[in-house]
Order: sequence, then C-alpha cells, then structure tokens
Amino acid sequence: MQKPKDVTTRGTAVRPHSINPHSSTVQIMGTSASATSQAAPFAPTHQADHQGNGMAEHRRSLQSVNIHNSKTKSIITNKVAPVVITNNCREEFQIHDKIQSSNYSMGRISDLLPEHYLVLGEFFMVQDIYNRADVLNTTKSHGAPNFRKVKGNYPLFGMGQPSLNGFKQVLQRLQIDGCEEVVFICVRKEPVVFFRSDGDFIPYTPRGRENLHENLHDLDRELSAEQIELSIRKELCDFAKLSENMFYVYNDIEHFKDDPQQVQILSEEDIHVTEEVYKRPLFSQPLHRYYRLPLPMEGAPLEETFDAFVNILRVTPNLSLMRDSSRPLPALLFSCQVGVGRTNLGLILGAIVFHHLQGASESPRYLWQEIQKSEHKLDFQVIELLISRLPKGQQVLDEVDDAIAMCSEMHNIKDAVFENKLKLEGIGEDYQIQGKSTKAYFLQRTLQSLERYVYLLVFNAYLHDQYPQAFPQSFSQWLCMNAWIYRLLACMDSSELSAPASLITDGIRVLVSSKFLATDLLSTAKEMKVANFRRVSKMALYGMAQPNSEALAVVMSYLTDQRRGHSTILWLNLQEELVLEANGQMFTPREPGSLEQPIPVCVQHPQKLQEMELTLKHDILRCEKWLEVITEQDKQMRMFKTCHTIEELFVHQKSVHPGLSYQRIPLSDCCAPKEEVFDQLLEAMKSSLAEDPNCAFIFNCHDGKDRTTAAMVIATLTLWHINGFPECEEDEFVSVPNAKYTKGEFEVVMQVVRVLPEGHRVKREVDIALDVVSETMTPMHYHLREIIISTYRQIKMAKSEADAQWLRLRSLQYLERYIYLILFNCYLHLEKKDSWRRSFSQWMSQVAAKAGVYAILNHLGFSEFENPDDSLMARLRFRWLPHSAQFIPMLMSLICLCVEDCGQGKMNPAWHSRTVKSHVLWRNCISYILYL
Repeated sequence: MQKPKDVTTRGTAVRPHSINPHSSTVQIMGTSASATSQAAPFAPTHQADHQGNGMAEHRRSLQSVNIHNSKTKSIITNKVAPVVITNNCREEFQIHDKIQSSNYSMGRISDLLPEHYLVLGEFFMVQDIYNRADVLNTTKSHGAPNFRKVKGNYPLFGMGQPSLNGFKQVLQRLQIDGCEEVVFICVRKEPVVFFRSDGDFIPYTPRGRENLHENLHDLDRELSAEQIELSIRKELCDFAKLSENMFYVYNDIEHFKDDPQQVQILSEEDIHVTEEVYKRPLFSQPLHRYYRLPLPMEGAPLEETFDAFVNILRVTPNLSLMRDSSRPLPALLFSCQVGVGRTNLGLILGAIVFHHLQGASESPRYLWQEIQKSEHKLDFQVIELLISRLPKGQQVLDEVDDAIAMCSEMHNIKDAVFENKLKLEGIGEDYQIQGKSTKAYFLQRTLQSLERYVYLLVFNAYLHDQYPQAFPQSFSQWLCMNAWIYRLLACMDSSELSAPASLITDGIRVLVSSKFLATDLLSTAKEMKVANFRRVSKMALYGMAQPNSEALAVVMSYLTDQRRGHSTILWLNLQEELVLEANGQMFTPREPGSLEQPIPVCVQHPQKLQEMELTLKHDILRCEKWLEVITEQDKQMRMFKTCHTIEELFVHQKSVHPGLSYQRIPLSDCCAPKEEVFDQLLEAMKSSLAEDPNCAFIFNCHDGKDRTTAAMVIATLTLWHINGFPECEEDEFVSVPNAKYTKGEFEVVMQVVRVLPEGHRVKREVDIALDVVSETMTPMHYHLREIIISTYRQIKMAKSEADAQWLRLRSLQYLERYIYLILFNCYLHLEKKDSWRRSFSQWMSQVAAKAGVYAILNHLGFSEFENPDDSLMARLRFRWLPHSAQFIPMLMSLICLCVEDCGQGKMNPAWHSRTVKSHVLWRNCISYILYL
C-alpha cells in the first residue's frame, strides 16, 4: 500500500490516519458521507457559526477547495476538519480551510453607510483614479491618464495608473510609434489591486478612513508592495466567502453617490495584482521588460532605490554605453498613480541616462533659452558648494537642468523648490493647524524638494564617474566613497543664519544665563569663577564651561603665575551657538519653551558666528528696554548697559597677556566631530607647538562637559604622538555584567579595529586617553566610552516612542564618536612620518574610505542586540542630519539659503514686497493645502 501523504490546504499539515485497505467504508472521527452528495447552498460563515451546523461547515469547506469527485471515495467529517479518502483507499488527507470571521475587522466610513470587512484590519478599497486627475485627457485616446512624451527626441514616456485594457492600449500605441523595445517601470510604492469589471480590470487601493484621498505608504518595511498585494487579495477572497461572494468598494469618495458598490469575487482570478497586469501582456512582446521601482512622494529616493535603477541599466544591453548604436534606444515608460510627481522624477532620471548614452552633441540645448525664461535659478548655498567640489560640476548642473526642462510639461522640480520656499517666507507669524506648525510644514516641503534636486545632481555626477566603467560601484558604495556629500547635505537647512537679531529684543526668544545651563559639578566656580574647571594630569591641557570676563581674567592669572608659568596659551572655544556677555554674565539665545535645547548655527566659517554675535550685541544695546532673561534662579527682567562678544573678551585679555591666542572651532554636541574639525584642532595645536613646545591648551563649551571632553581627548592623543606615550598598564579585570561593552568592545567597533593596522593597540591607546581625561571629572560620572552602553540601556525604560528614538540616536552618536577617535589615532600613527601633511579629512577619503570604513559607519548599530538596518539612524544620510529633542520654531526666512544673502543677512526689498502681498492669500489657503 502506498504511504499516506500529508496534505495542507490553507492550514497546518495533519498526520494521516491508518487505513484498512480491505474496508469498503471507513468511519474515522465522524460519520461517513458520500463524496458525490450535493453540498448545501453556500452561506456566510459568520451565520453558520450561530446555527451550529457542523456538517454544513465541512461541506462549505469542501466546496471551497473543489475536490474532484472522481478521486474521492469517502468524506469523514468531524469537529476538527473533514477527512478525505481516495477511491483506491491509498491516500487520506485532512482539509483545514475554515475561515474564521473573528479574525477580521469590520467597519464603516459613516453611520449612513453599511458595515463591511476592512482590508489589513483597517482600510477601505477606493478606486485609484478619479476623473479630474486626467489633466491631459488621454485615458480614452492612449489608454492611461496623463500619457505624454517628453520634449525632444528621446523615447521617454510617462503616464498615470491604467487599467488592464488601458495598459494593453498603451503598448499598442508605443508599437505603432515604432518602439520595438519598451522598459516599463512602475514607480508606485503603495499596494494596488485590480477588480474585474465589464471585461476589464480596474485599479483600487486601500485607504484610511481619516484621509480617503491619500495613498498608504510604508505599511510594512519588511514586506514588498507585491507581497502586500498578495495578502490583500487573499483577504478579499476570504471576505467574499463570508459575504455571499461580494465585497464593498468605493468609487466616489467626494459625494459617495451610489457608494459603496458591490463587486463579485468568485475566485482569485477575479482580482489581479500589479505584477499580473503588467507582466502578462509582455509575454507576446519578448523585447519588453517590467520593473517596480518605488519612489517616494516627497524628498529624494533612498540610495538602494538608485541602486535598483542602476541594476536596470546593467541588465538592459541596449542601455549600456557599449550598445549597438545602429539600434534605436529602448523606450522608457514610467507610471505612478496620477502620472505627475513620481513619474516626473522617473522621467528626469531617464532623460539623464539618455544624455549619457547619446552624448552632449545630442543634448537638447535648443531648449536653453526657454529654460532661462520659464525657470527660477536656484542659488542655494548647498548647490553652489556641491557644484564647486564635484568634477565637471557646472556640466553636471546644466545636464540636470536640461533634463528637468524636457520633462516639465506637468511638473517642474526646480519650480517646486522655489514655490515652497516662497510659501514659507510668505507666512508671517507662525500658527498651528491640526496641531502642526505651518512653518514647520512648509520648511519640510522646501527642504524635501531641494533634497530631491540635489540628489539628481549627485546621481548625475555618479553616472559621469561610473557609467563609462559599466558601474563597478553601486550608487550606495560610491556615496560611501564620497561621504563628504553627506556632510554637505547635513547643512542644507541653514535657515538659522538669517535669524534676525531682533528675535531677542522683540521677546520672541529669551537670553538664558550660562549658570542656568552649566551646573558646576566639579565645584570650581567659587575659586576659578567658572564651572567645571579641570586639568589633565601631567599635561598642559585644561577644560571648563564658558567663562565671563571675570573668570577669563582669573584663569589667565592662574595659568601665568609662577607655579605654572605658561607664557604661551591657545584657547579653543567649541561653541556653535551665539554667546554674549551682558552686564558681566554670559547669555545664549533660546526658545522660551525649550530652554535647555541648543540652537546651533551651521556656518562654513567661524567668523560668521562672530559677525552674528556682533549684530545681536548692537541690537540689544540699541533697544534700551527691559528684556526677559533666565537666570539660575528664575525669570528676571534686565536692562543691559554693557554687552560684549566672546572675541572682544579675548581681545582685551590679549592686551594683558600677549601670549594668549584665541580660536573658535564649532563642535556639535554629543556627535562625532566632523573630519574638518579634527583638521582644525590638529593644525591649531601643531602651529602653537611649533612656536612654543610648552604651550598650554584650554578648551571650553557651554558646560565644559561633552564637547570639551571630546576635544581634550583629541588633544591628549596628539600630544602623546608628539611627546611620547606614557607607559601602558595591563588591562584591569572588570567583574561586572557585560563588561566588554563598558570597555567599548562592540561588534561594530571590533570590526573597525580588525581593519586598522595594529587596531587593538590603537583602540587601547584611545581607551587610556579616555580614562586619563575622565579622571579629571569623576564627580560628573561622565565617560565618553561608558556612556555608550548606559545610554542604549535607557531605551527600554523610555516613557514614549519618541524618547526611545532619541536615546537610540544619542547612543549611536556616542558610538560613532568613539570610532572616530580610534580612526583619528590610527591616522596619527600612519601619517606621523610625514608630519601629518595629509589632513585627516584627506586620509579618511583617500585611505579609510577605500578600506570600507564609511561602509561600516553606514550600517552603524548595536548588532549584538538588534538589527542595525531597522533604524534609519544607522545610515550616514540620516544620522548626520541636525537633530533636536524638541522642535525649534522656524522664525526666519529661508532667503539666507541663497549664496548672495548669506554674506549680507539682509532681506531683499522686492522680495519683502512680494511676501506682504502673498501672505494674506497663503494664510487663507494653508488649511486646504494641509488637508490635501
């Protein structure tokens, strides 16, 4: 007898029962029933459950799997599942196909509409395209809404979402136009399913009740859109079985006329997923190809999306630079929902590719005059800096602008940047709509549209470098080799540069005393007049909080007395905020609702901070009125008679102590210093030591803790390389749980250590430097290495998801800073023979990047405890952006982003006139815009 088989039908396989081959009828776990008996009429399962009719349930289950009578001998029903025995009594299997209505959710859009099952537990199925979306009126003539060909001679097409028959019509149209080869790219990220209707399949998408007009994005990062579509189809089939083969859909979400409507679903063939609609017609046209390349609604695509696009170029021979030039270019067809935003982005990418394939001679330069008249020139600082550093930067810019002009029939990316910026600047006083800041909303939109444009420039630069070589590096890998681009993008929002000084005198921001911000944990204020003053043992290295003029005089007298006798002193200020001394106290501007939240100013040159502080000083002295300030006790009103910038304080001290030098090197709080900061610190120390080998170094930030400690560790390592390392003691045995993490032995750290020459020694020297500097601040209980794991462990105790994300970011930033200190020490070792002529920045890009260091940092995380890629902060692109625990209201215009405005800090009168006229209009439209 043949061995019984395990058979699973939408359930778990059940071990077969033993069978007597000589028995004509078999009764196992129930009553035998003839396989040829007629099944009872189908009824919804949720009704049958109340009837308690077990036989009816099993018959419905059998009907759903459609067992062939010719193969079935008997059906044994029972409380678990029906058992089927074949005619020859050689096989037996159990059917697990009962659909539990309790597993699914039900709901309704309003009390006036019927209740029905919800897709994925909460969503309604809404017809994808509404009539007004087809602006170009091409659905009937071409088969898809907003079907169009770009300007020029490139075979580049875009469209909105077609039905199945519409897509076939599009392919026929392209064939008539002579397109032998078509590469069709769907750029939709949201799931789409197609219901059978009048001989066609019409697209529908799941939508939330709160916003039936908005598609769903990022439903599940672990599942692709195709997988989600298959899950939706499975649910829809189950819903139909529970509702007499019917399901409710919505075609008119504006007025709900005749909605919801019922569609009949008898089997999975009544529902198509996107892949079926787009791939099946291609079997009759072997030169056609289909790909799904999800693009974001706003902002720039992720690096892996660009990688996927490059893979399409790799696997398409006719898109290679080695292609047969006698053959026509393949047609590139892009499609999203309406055929505007994401389709436009895809078209621009295609136009850039075609430019590289056909060369500059075929570039549509005849459009340049039209571009100059119809487009706004984007003179943003980030664009100017990017173009100045990219090879062939101006050519890269011109090619992208040409591509944008070719594809601008329905949408223009450059105009979107300008318009969002104008809307932002047209808002006077900020206000909230639906709990959201209006300025924050338009600031985000402006930065997203600017980011999209900048990434097109970067991608074109990548093509210039990699296309001729047949893409040996992916876009992600290439960006890791050019990580300076991430640094540049992190400074894209330089809006704080245009913050008017009158924010203080107008009472919008307040001045906060340094005594409120800097707790004197080391109890040095009484003697030294400054908080947290300390010295590294046996070294001329000092650190402290921000001193005022009195404290500065006391510290200088202390350092130059007979006991210490420092004749040369280099003072390095690490603050990236505005700081002033007023009436003898140090103050910094803050938001009234976020007193402990710093307001960093992203500057290319530290001198800009001095200029802004000078402007603020003059405005305070000029106003001659009482201003609200925050002291260590409470709020007070002060009238300031004297006011000085930090640089003015040091200019005065230099007249008393000629050996004093002062520099400002802004350093971000809690983050790894930028490569340029290491360069500036090293160069400053080398220059001072060249003049006086006994030079003393002093560092300060706002509280003398985080940034000061990091800079002191960098200085300690530098001095050890110049003067010699101290004798290293053996590592102490630490008998605490997870001691290796306290010692910094994380997997990602050890991965870097294994790459570096003598990596373990390099790390050990950094650990010693951290311990030496930490000994000077024991009462603070602060250690740059130990804070990594202590911060990460706090995530589990976070009171909210936002707090957890903030702690995760901080722990990653601390981890990255520790790795950078190890990298810097390795650099000091390897480049010492050439007296560090090559800067740390150059060494990181020319040496460390090629060794894969940035690739490691681009997947930074605690892999011992979680998957690093689950958090966007594991990536350089997101981790290096400026972050704040609380939102800082956008109280200034973005006009300063433009290069010509950055140096002046003035508002263009013509712009101001336009702003005043547009403000009333935009304020009335804001609510509707936010709703859309």
